Amino acid sequence: MKLNTVFRYAIAFIIIAFGLLTLFLSSSVVFDLFGIRAKEGNYVLFVVVANLINSLLYLLAGYGIIQKKTWTTKILSISAGLLIIAFLGLFVHINTGGVYETKTIGAMIFRISLTLLFVTVSFLLNKRMKNER
Repeated sequence: MKLNTVFRYAIAFIIIAFGLLTLFLSSSVVFDLFGIRAKEGNYVLFVVVANLINSLLYLLAGYGIIQKKTWTTKILSISAGLLIIAFLGLFVHINTGGVYETKTIGAMIFRISLTLLFVTVSFLLNKRMKNER
């Protein structure tokens, strides 16, 4: 197996694993499963819903990377954009006196950074595939 193939599958696995973890956690809060909602404290619903949507986009992107699809960069860019919009909405929520957990800010910065890393890796994989043709 080529090193490029191993790398592509490893990246896909990481994105899919992150997507599954995000799907589990966000759906558990939205649908109040396993008592996770109570553990989250003052969660901001639109941030959790944005994360839920992103989890599906991560899963789709992971599949796309395995299948060598070039649209994965667009999917992950949409995901990053959605997270940035949710992050801006979080600041509006905070500035209008909405309750929130301070850990949400750090979690959003981490998630946006990681998603931008996924976008970059997807772009580079697509570029490499074009060069191999």
